[in-house]
Amino acid sequence: MSAFAPPPAEAVAQDVALALAEDLGDGDVTAALLPDVADDAYLLCKEDAVVCGRPWFDACHRALDPLVRIDWRVDEGDRVKAGTVLATLHGRARALVSAERASLNFMQTLSGTATTTATYVEAVRGTAAKILDTRKTLPGLRQAQKYAVRVGGGVNHRIGLFDAVMLKENHVRAAGSIAAAIRAARSMHPALPLIVEVESIAQLREALHEGCDRILIDDFDAAMRREAVRIAHEAPVARRIPLEVSGGVDMQTLRAIAEDGVDCISIGGLTKHVRAIDLSLKLGPPPA
Repeated sequence: MSAFAPPPAEAVAQDVALALAEDLGDGDVTAALLPDVADDAYLLCKEDAVVCGRPWFDACHRALDPLVRIDWRVDEGDRVKAGTVLATLHGRARALVSAERASLNFMQTLSGTATTTATYVEAVRGTAAKILDTRKTLPGLRQAQKYAVRVGGGVNHRIGLFDAVMLKENHVRAAGSIAAAIRAARSMHPALPLIVEVESIAQLREALHEGCDRILIDDFDAAMRREAVRIAHEAPVARRIPLEVSGGVDMQTLRAIAEDGVDCISIGGLTKHVRAIDLSLKLGPPPA
């Protein structure tokens, strides 16, 4: 069983229904060429990866063959080497073939997101920084990709525009100041987390004075970033507001940013720049 809570089963089923509908249309004309007999298959990972996507893989195959048996050899979140057999299946040959591409699309995409996230998490190990995702997800797969980020050791920033308030330059411009924007947000949405983006040290001081749940220092250079950390840490620990960095973050800059003492680093590339993991599903028993 997975140690990571996936999206609700209804959400997984909806993802799968859409994927199968676009692939199968009014019928799989090539699978119909196969004898509809019981057969074996195995899922092979062709490169080092973090495994992610089992709920979607299972749902694809069970949607076409409710009696299919899927025996996983790895857990969700496991790191595996190239050449690892992840699972074996036993079911109707036509259903195995018809579900193949949709099931692999979910596994390769979500394992790719989890693997990328794990790489970033490992790069900041030993610092206090957490790796956060963003809303830059593939359309229709936000819950799935957000889950994959968690499997890779990252933290979800916010799911959408409904579960946290994030004040940016447009809000500050409309309200007239950081403080006025914060007060308006607190008044309208008192129960929601409040994140404030600042563009200068002066705005940072204003946000710290007014109070919020997290401050995003966007595109600060290294000197400004270290100054921001120093100022934020002047507050007592119980009242300290976490600092988040976004923008200009890659594997070359990541470690230095984390070592400056920021609390969170958000990276759109976790879900936006998806490189799928190379997987295949083959009929027959796995190689000895």
